[in-house]
Amino acid sequence: MKKETIIKAFKYRHACKEFDIERKIAKEEFDFILETARLSPSSFGFEPWKFIVLQDLELREKLIPVTWGGQKQLKTASHFIVTLARTKKEMSPESDYLVNIMNNTHKLPEDVILQRHSAYEKFLHTDFNLFENERAMFEWACRQTYLAVGNMMTSAAHIGIDSCPIEGFNKEKVEDILVSEGLLNKSSFGVSCMVAFGYRLNQPREKTRQTMKEIVQWV
Repeated sequence: MKKETIIKAFKYRHACKEFDIERKIAKEEFDFILETARLSPSSFGFEPWKFIVLQDLELREKLIPVTWGGQKQLKTASHFIVTLARTKKEMSPESDYLVNIMNNTHKLPEDVILQRHSAYEKFLHTDFNLFENERAMFEWACRQTYLAVGNMMTSAAHIGIDSCPIEGFNKEKVEDILVSEGLLNKSSFGVSCMVAFGYRLNQPREKTRQTMKEIVQWV
């Protein structure tokens, strides 16, 4: 039964382009969706994300001209999230943010922190060769945010709430708007993606996917 329920949610979920503007998500239901983001996995457990729940309709209007992939969603979504990812400065091994995470969030003993620090430096400099490229560091942080966004969309589908992930926007112009509104410090964060939530206005077409044989190789 649990497996059937999970698959049903995945089949229910689709990229909803327009929502029923008359229907709003209840606070307790959206709190549940946000909690699944908070509990999401991230590389090294460093949680390089922040979620701006954008309910200010005037601010949504400002984003419409620079968000070509969210024209209807910005106007009709019950809840709209701009997902931020941390920059290289924030994700550097010696950053105040990571020191705080390991000491005060993870509450690790000093010897474990030293081991984690050493492993993280090797990962950045050797294993994935990220550290010399600021954009690569940011994109790596963005990949972590997509785990949280995916979990939010799936958890929403479980309780009959629709969603739509959005990458169709001008990153620089969106960030400039958020800076002007006092919502973004560009030295610490950049925009990763957006995701809209609400209740579908129209029924979607049948879901299409490649077959299991086309996407899975057993060796």
